[in-house]
Amino acid sequence: KDFAPITNVIDSPIVVVVHPDVPANNLKELVAYAKANPGKLNYGSAGVGNTLHLAGEVFQSVTGTRLTHVPYKGATQAGLGVASGEVPIAFQGLATVFGLIKGGKVRLIGVSTPKPLPQFPDVPTISDSGLPGFEFNSWFAVMAPAGTPKDIVNRLNAELVKALADPDVRNHLIAQGLTPRGSTPPTSWTSSR
Repeated sequence: KDFAPITNVIDSPIVVVVHPDVPANNLKELVAYAKANPGKLNYGSAGVGNTLHLAGEVFQSVTGTRLTHVPYKGATQAGLGVASGEVPIAFQGLATVFGLIKGGKVRLIGVSTPKPLPQFPDVPTISDSGLPGFEFNSWFAVMAPAGTPKDIVNRLNAELVKALADPDVRNHLIAQGLTPRGSTPPTSWTSSR
């Protein structure tokens, strides 16, 4: 009730990345490796209670694995923790680890989207890897204070949607692992997606 939703801007898919030394080339192998080493594998996230932490907890619940959560001060630090070998696994927003994946510093083994990502078409979805329905993503929206006049909300929405439709903007966001969105102004927070 404190905000007037303007538009959903982007989605950032959550992915599973591992350090290159982890003996798992896909999610099924990671689950088998984790089951063979209960409680011995750590996974990093951007901190306690965030979407990335919750993705790791749900992953453990549905796979019957036991991993130890290592909360970092942010997603960038967690991604670097995997790249350095400080933790072998992380649940991350794709944009945060996109450069690390491209640079070979971490290995992408699963995506939490309904379909494979256009940036990594050969990496299977987590659902297709034996965990049906496992879908997580982070999304970002623009809000104004509650009570912002409807004509201002509509104008902001129109300009943002126009910018998100621009091919240069779309391509720039996609190149970073983000999915551009843009929507009509929702009437409430819960209808913004």
